[in-house]
Amino acid sequence: MAKGKGVRIRVILECNSCVRNDIHKESPGISRYITQKNRHNTPSRLELRKFCPYCYKHTIHGEIKK
Repeated sequence: MAKGKGVRIRVILECNSCVRNDIHKESPGISRYITQKNRHNTPSRLELRKFCPYCYKHTIHGEIKK
């Protein structure tokens, strides 16, 4: 039997400050992390403070669409 969609889904987190700086080409790249979230407990977009190797500091990483 086929199983339904799981409760936990994979999401991609992207650095918010690198995305803004990418317009001006100040940053050499965009920091991205892959994590999981519970679809029922967190229906809204996920935002976490993670280390960005391009900004050299901890910044807010927000969930993006796949």
